[in-house]
Amino acid sequence: MMRNLRQSQLRIAAALLCAALSGQAAAQAPASAPAVKGFVPPASSSANVIDSIAVVVNDEVITKNELNQRVADIKRSMQQQNAPMPDEADLQRQVLEHLIVERAQLQMAKEYGLKIDDTRLDRTIARIAEGQKMSVQELRNQLEKEGMSFAAFREQIRNEVVMQQLRQHEVDDKIQVSDAEVDTFLAAEKAAAADAVELNIAQIMVRIPDNATTEQIAARKARADEIMRQLRTGADFGKIAATYSDASDALKGGEVGWRDPRRLPPVFADALLKLKPGQVTQPIKSSTGFHILKLVDKRSLAQDDQKAVVEQTHARHILIKTSPTVTVDEAKKKILELKARLDNKSATFEELARQYSNDGSAAKGGDLGWLAPGDTVPEFETAMKTLKPGEVSEPVQTVYGVHLIQVVERKQDDQTLQRQRAAARQALFERKQAEAAEDWARQLRDRAYVEFRLDDK
Repeated sequence: MMRNLRQSQLRIAAALLCAALSGQAAAQAPASAPAVKGFVPPASSSANVIDSIAVVVNDEVITKNELNQRVADIKRSMQQQNAPMPDEADLQRQVLEHLIVERAQLQMAKEYGLKIDDTRLDRTIARIAEGQKMSVQELRNQLEKEGMSFAAFREQIRNEVVMQQLRQHEVDDKIQVSDAEVDTFLAAEKAAAADAVELNIAQIMVRIPDNATTEQIAARKARADEIMRQLRTGADFGKIAATYSDASDALKGGEVGWRDPRRLPPVFADALLKLKPGQVTQPIKSSTGFHILKLVDKRSLAQDDQKAVVEQTHARHILIKTSPTVTVDEAKKKILELKARLDNKSATFEELARQYSNDGSAAKGGDLGWLAPGDTVPEFETAMKTLKPGEVSEPVQTVYGVHLIQVVERKQDDQTLQRQRAAARQALFERKQAEAAEDWARQLRDRAYVEFRLDDK
């Protein structure tokens, strides 16, 4: 349970605090803000006023006020980042498309019953503030100074996390990486180690509709060719991306950022590795559309041949969960009673864990097995590190409740091979995820009933 929470926290932090990955970007609304890097300021509360309808998405509407607010937010962000600005009509079209995709995702998430409670939302915002080297109050003050409602900001972050849960359910959980794929990847990586590089890339993507006809594909190809013609005649890549690209990094000038080519689809990596900085590829067809990629820059990757030796801890615990009916003080009192029984040797740790622990490890006498750094939540790990083998902690409070921890033994473990395989598996996962996320977002958008009413009087 603690391992899963830790992994979930890392995924959320990565999704909210970093610039969107190219594969994930197609499933997200664009994100940037002057005060909080990586975020778009949410629409103001005035968007809740029914003024007039911009577009109907299934059984919900996006109002013109929502659209105008988001356009204004994006314009301010692009101006502060000196990003190339598309024409007003193109900008509005791009922003509206992102709002449609976002609304369709939130509707699906609602159907699945996915939601985030206030406690988890508070923890997420606290991590955002920490990533900005601010307190939550300082973050709030900065947002409000920039004219952003903190309440609306909270709801935007709530939506981001819910959409991430949905993408995990619909995309991530269905991706499989076999041991044979890992073996092949590692062999290729070893052969290419001397030439390892990292690529700074940008993209323009012309989306192909789901179940597109031959005529539709030809029309999309013609659009990509026209974009290439403009690029060849000296048009600015960033402005063309912001104007024409169907990827949600469009309003960042198509900027994807630094990527390990091994984590890109092979057809993209092969084309990019043939370029010099500043050059662009011919349109590359994928299952989601035609991609024009620009190699912005290239750099060598330092090779790390050091062994990964980590200290592992074999530990047990007893957990008394807190709840609306069990307060923290009550849980601590119970843990102290159990510790007293251990101290006077009236029971063993395993016996008390089996009888009292509110955790899945109770049946095993509280045994958590061998734990590596990062496997548990920070409060648990910090307390565990201070214990000697055989020693029992004082009450330790975490998000789960209150724990009593016992360290059984420790060992130094060479995890070089395991880490190499884990890194390879993650690289292959990201490669598959990029295309799968784009494909899923395209299908979701194409399945949605969308009625535009911008021209209605």
